[in-house]
Amino acid sequence: MKQLAWLGALCSMLIFATVAFAQSDLPEMQAWMAASANEGTLAPGTKITTANWQQYKQFLPVSMQALFAGTYYWKMPADAEIDIGPTAHNLLPTTFLAATEKYGAQTKLVRLPNNHIEMQNYHGGVPFPNPQPSDPDMGTKLLVNLFYAYVPSIYLNATNNTGSLWFQDRFGNISAQTIDVVYRQSGWNTDPGFPVDLDYAPGTWYTEWSMVETPEQSKYTALLSLFYKDEQTHPFPDTYVFVPALRRSLRLSVSARCAPIYGSDWTNDDAKTIGFNGGTSLFHGTMLGGRKVINLNDYNQDYSQFPKNWDMPLGFPKPSWGQWQVRDVWVDDVRRIPSEAAGYCYGSRMLYVDKETYYTDWSDLYDSNMKLWKAQFWGARIRPVPGVGRVITNSVGAVTWDLQNAHASYWSSAGNPAGADPIFNTDVPKEYQDGIRYGSPSGLMQIMR
Repeated sequence: MKQLAWLGALCSMLIFATVAFAQSDLPEMQAWMAASANEGTLAPGTKITTANWQQYKQFLPVSMQALFAGTYYWKMPADAEIDIGPTAHNLLPTTFLAATEKYGAQTKLVRLPNNHIEMQNYHGGVPFPNPQPSDPDMGTKLLVNLFYAYVPSIYLNATNNTGSLWFQDRFGNISAQTIDVVYRQSGWNTDPGFPVDLDYAPGTWYTEWSMVETPEQSKYTALLSLFYKDEQTHPFPDTYVFVPALRRSLRLSVSARCAPIYGSDWTNDDAKTIGFNGGTSLFHGTMLGGRKVINLNDYNQDYSQFPKNWDMPLGFPKPSWGQWQVRDVWVDDVRRIPSEAAGYCYGSRMLYVDKETYYTDWSDLYDSNMKLWKAQFWGARIRPVPGVGRVITNSVGAVTWDLQNAHASYWSSAGNPAGADPIFNTDVPKEYQDGIRYGSPSGLMQIMR
């Protein structure tokens, strides 16, 4: 019987490996990858418009091409313009890079008999530095690098710098929410002045707390997600919602990973500023190749005012925001492992993973029938972080366009009347550094007191 069990596990792993590393079955992606295999680059000063975009399509993610082509309800405005500038480098903190140098060689990726994926011996920094295309596990290692990409130890959107969500439907109707956000690194910290591990949420390495401020009828609705180091015991993040009408919190089921965040077009598995929030235990990646794509990483405060400073009706960044950069990316086809895929919302999550920061520059999301469903723009911003310097951060302007249902959601981490950016680390007021209050289930019960 033990031999049969061992043989069954081996066959299961072989099937998993075959599915995980097969060529992408998305024809539009295959065609783009083939056409852009030998692309050059774009010189600063290049302007991409609706008149000439096809000349530069090898630098445009597949769903961005669909916006230019007018394939769906959402399409580029006639006056859309993308201005190319120089590409920024050296965007990661020296302390994060030091942890990468110290620990990167010992991190391992292991597939368990249940097909789940386990990361072992990680202690901070980039888990798998210098990934190699010859590595059959490279796509999954890229996903792990992305999920554990650098963010400041504490991120705050609250009080005078609350963030904003806006929603737009096919009729041009726009509604808005303002949201307080407290994100904290509870383990594997590398920022100076913070302990490696904190004890306010034992066993976790990251916590995400957010609460609606407006509109009034939704005020005090709050979400808390806890991300655990041990993803085999906790393959799904623990997610809680505080319901003001009940004056208590509820723990959400694992099926809520596909549920929309605050009624937006982002799901729980989408809603992280690095472009993915689903953990790594239940997903595999297939690396399709390296390419150059454009993205907007360093831009000014114009993104804080919607729709005033966005190119409407699509809601695309205006040239006044700043210049786009040509970024080197890995194209990673990320899917749920077969044993966990039934009923999951996405058939494929195509991520354009920045080779330097491991942030997602853009995402193409496909439904279970492998039809293009959503286009996601992730504009992470280069900002000064106390004690760290000017680095890539989770201060973002981001959009999800639902191409099938003609709905869109827009996020600005400076979407407040003053256009104030989020604040980080030691700049965060002491009251918001309370991990129990803003990073544990018991803290949710302090809302409305």
